[in-house]
Amino acid sequence: MSKQIGLPVTLKMRHDAHYVESLTTFSGASVGRMLPVESVRPDPEQPRKTLGDISELAESIREKGVLEPLLVRYVARDDTYYIISGERRYHAAREAGLRELPCIEKTADDAETLEISLIENLQRKDLSPFEEADGLARLAEQFEYTHEEIARKISKSRTSVTELLSLRLIPGPVRRQCAEKGVNSKSLLLQIARQATPSKMSEMVNRISSGRLTRDEARRARQQEQGSAPRPEPYVFSYRPEDDSFVLRLQFRRSQVSADELAAALHDALAAIERSSGLAEDETSLPAAPAA
Repeated sequence: MSKQIGLPVTLKMRHDAHYVESLTTFSGASVGRMLPVESVRPDPEQPRKTLGDISELAESIREKGVLEPLLVRYVARDDTYYIISGERRYHAAREAGLRELPCIEKTADDAETLEISLIENLQRKDLSPFEEADGLARLAEQFEYTHEEIARKISKSRTSVTELLSLRLIPGPVRRQCAEKGVNSKSLLLQIARQATPSKMSEMVNRISSGRLTRDEARRARQQEQGSAPRPEPYVFSYRPEDDSFVLRLQFRRSQVSADELAAALHDALAAIERSSGLAEDETSLPAAPAA
């Protein structure tokens, strides 16, 4: 008896374009498909405001195609697939002249789409600090997430999230000034955000852009304005014998220590060693330190 090949005679292969979708709607699984470029649109609510240079990406797509599908959702009222993630690939593909895009369709409402889009974009490395700050603010405001929750979702530290959100204190005119002057380092922007008024922020931008203020100088300037002196460097005493058999290093919390205070500290250290080792005090102890 010959082995049967193919589908059982009782089953028919359907050619309906939405058959695969109907098979997966019960489980909620995402569906992969090729979509016409004109039926796909960017999400107007996504945090990325600038695409950057996509010429290299377009050239790669022209040669090899889109290697990673876009994540989209279908909105019936607009008869359009909106991009959840992959906008740079979308624009690069259009520049490369592609007529179809590989997409993964996901069923999601407006809130879930916004959350996925924000988190996906915030995990990328090419957002500006201001774009990151605005995206984090939307997560906090629209979904009522705490800084700790946001940090967990985007794989950043809570401190980093709090610092980025502080950039929202920089008003629009000063933001534009930063862009015009090329001041885009997160560390410098944080120093600008910590200034008391917009005028002081603007003044610091000018000083940074003219090369008259480095990041460390900006930090010191802020400390001086707040009336707090920079943290003093600790006093360190080091001793190394001629045979180089050991190094003794004694660090104080203060920046200035007298010779008498140093001798007293050494005497206390030796006394502690004697107590812990059980040595006789008269065998190894130093003379008492002179009174301060």
